[in-house]
Amino acid sequence: MVDSKQQWKAWLYLAPAIILLLIFTVWPIINTVRMAFINGFDFSYIAENTKDEKIISIGIRNFADVIRNPFFTNALKNTLILCVLTVPLSTFLALLIAVCLNSIKPLQKLLQTIFFLPYVTNSIAIGMVFAAMFNIVGNVVGNDIHGPLINNPGIINYVLEFLGFDRINWMNNGSSYWANIWVMVIYIVWNALPFKILILLGGLQSVNKQYYDAAKVDSTPKWRVFTKITVPLLSPMLAYVIITGFIGGFKEYSSIVGVFGDILMGPPHDPGRLNTVVGMIYDYIEKRNFGIASAGALILFVIILIVTFINLWVSKKKVHY
Repeated sequence: MVDSKQQWKAWLYLAPAIILLLIFTVWPIINTVRMAFINGFDFSYIAENTKDEKIISIGIRNFADVIRNPFFTNALKNTLILCVLTVPLSTFLALLIAVCLNSIKPLQKLLQTIFFLPYVTNSIAIGMVFAAMFNIVGNVVGNDIHGPLINNPGIINYVLEFLGFDRINWMNNGSSYWANIWVMVIYIVWNALPFKILILLGGLQSVNKQYYDAAKVDSTPKWRVFTKITVPLLSPMLAYVIITGFIGGFKEYSSIVGVFGDILMGPPHDPGRLNTVVGMIYDYIEKRNFGIASAGALILFVIILIVTFINLWVSKKKVHY
């Protein structure tokens, strides 16, 4: 405990961090809420000598405009699909990999480092590599993104052909919506694995070995050890990675930019097809519709809050501490 007479020193040491948090975290949140309820908000209305007078009013019109906008419906659908597909899949794969790594003693530290590398690599750079693997092959001539195609199917299609399957148009002109979605699912799952593996592996290494020794004495099958010992004891960590996975999934943005480029968040033949809610908010900011962008951010916040509360409610019934 800090002596009450010396608390001013603690406040003094904390002052720089508190000031920065107030300026760059607290104030932007307050300002976002304020702008969301100002209809027709634009920074030009406070500029000096503005010729075009704007009618500014207080209300919820911005929220209505966002909800009625078909682009928001499309963006929310894309976001939900990516969350529902990627979070369970990445959590299940991370659990299997963590269990395998925990059972391997030689080269364990090296393998942990290799699996963790994607987490510290720039997501845009990784997205460009994935784009090449799935074959974005359009030549850019000037500002024309629909240039002639290079006859190169990409490494993924080479693998499919080697296995006896037909090539798939994953990302180029004429590709299907679900082909684009599966490209993003594979990328997001691969990118999300390192953090989840690290959390689950740390949880496994802290489990009391007596449980496994008792199961070995009873000749318990490995699948039953996994379902009745490993999963229940890891349930707090599983709940954590699932909740953070859904939060990160609803904020998905940079991965789509990395893979497809900043073409209004979509493939070249259909701009906006894969736009997410965060991408739509950025689009409104670029158009200087700050009120609508703020309303969209608050709607996204409420959605994330509801999903988080649902996860916490389920966790209370399923998690064993």
